[in-house]
Amino acid sequence: MEEQQLDYAYPPVPIQSSKADLLEKIKPDAIVEVIRHRLMGEDFVNGKWIKIEAFKDKAITALGAWDLSNLMLPASSQNVSISKIDDETIRRRSLAIAKQTQEQLLKNWKEYGIKGTDQLGFIHQIVFTNTFITLKQPENAGIRGLIMGATQENRSIISTEEKKKSWLPFRR
Repeated sequence: MEEQQLDYAYPPVPIQSSKADLLEKIKPDAIVEVIRHRLMGEDFVNGKWIKIEAFKDKAITALGAWDLSNLMLPASSQNVSISKIDDETIRRRSLAIAKQTQEQLLKNWKEYGIKGTDQLGFIHQIVFTNTFITLKQPENAGIRGLIMGATQENRSIISTEEKKKSWLPFRR
C-alpha cells in the first residue's frame, strides 16, 4: 500500500508589525535635511556633510537653509504622508509655502547670503517641487491605503503521514 500525506494549511495570520515597519520606512522629512545641506553648498561624502568649494558662490547661509527647511518640514512629515489630501488643498498649500519662501528670501536676502536673482527662482523651484510632490504622495489616501493593506502572512504547514498497516510483517 502507498503512504498518504496530508497537508494542513492554516489561514494567514496578519502581523501588525508589518504596518509599523512600513510606516517606519516612510520618512519624507529626510529629504528636507538633504535639501538644507545642499542649499548650504554641502555634499554627503564618506558619511558626513562637507562644504564643497565649487558651490560656495551659489550656497546660502546656514540661517537661510534652516528657515527654508523649516518651511518645508510641516508638509514633509509622516503625519501628512498618511493623511488624505485632495488636489485643491495640495496646490493651495504648495503655493502658500512657495510664496512664503519668496517673502523670506526677499526680506532676509543679506542674512541668507542671496547674491543674485537667479538664486530666488532656483530656491523657489526646490521648495515648491519638494512640497508639491511630498503632498501628492498622500493624495486620495495613497500611502495610507498601502499601509492599511499591508499584512505579512504567516503560514504553517503540518505534514502527517498516515501509515497503512499491512498483513505482511515485513511491509509497512
